[in-house]
Amino acid sequence: MEKEELTHQELRRYNRHIMLPEVGRDGQKALKKARVLVVGAGGLGCPVLQYLAAIGIGKLGIIDFDKVDEENLQRQVLYGLQDLGKLKSIIVKTRLQQFNPLVNYEIINIRMDRNNALNIIQQYDIVVDATDNYPTRYLINDACVILKKPMVYGSIHTFEGQVSVFNYREGPTYRCLFPKMPGKREAPAASEIGVIGVLPGIIGTFQANEVIKIILGKGGILSGKLLVINILESSFYRFTITKNPKNLSITELSDYSQ
Repeated sequence: MEKEELTHQELRRYNRHIMLPEVGRDGQKALKKARVLVVGAGGLGCPVLQYLAAIGIGKLGIIDFDKVDEENLQRQVLYGLQDLGKLKSIIVKTRLQQFNPLVNYEIINIRMDRNNALNIIQQYDIVVDATDNYPTRYLINDACVILKKPMVYGSIHTFEGQVSVFNYREGPTYRCLFPKMPGKREAPAASEIGVIGVLPGIIGTFQANEVIKIILGKGGILSGKLLVINILESSFYRFTITKNPKNLSITELSDYSQ
């Protein structure tokens, strides 16, 4: 299928992209053709969605059933006091449409579960995990393995964040890094231990960058690599993830209750 042509407005808007040899017109056309699903419109989802909208992704799916709470405002920068009690997905779509109306936004106001995950994910090329809980993350991973879709992973913890790309061209999956879901006591949530407000912005931007690299087929994609960033110490570490072929043999979704 041929890539969609760029309009005069798009040529003007994305001029700084098109100037880059690694992008050019063909790269911008590829971005316009791409379909990306972002699961979660919270701390990580906000920067991911902002930057993917800014670069001109053709179709952005936003799945979130949560409502804006005041404690979200410390790090979820797409929301304000006027949005309290409203659905995040609807607020995000309104903000992004004002920001870049050239993108097709699809909002999905339901909880992703084993009954709908495959149907939702199969409509997209890349899935971004911007969730904050393990059951949904394992569900996304397994669905992406079954459907052979890359999963861009990000997580945050106090002052530290992680980024990786799983199931890219049959590379390592999330289960190759964490084979089994941890219990609540083993991995407390941010709501229990806290998170510095700028951290999701940094990690979410890295996730958006991985999406861009996957679409363009450029750069060192973090497949088989785990990037760990500690912003308190300004440290960056990169670890190799060993692939376990058994984790690519998933054929059906299971029970993902914590």
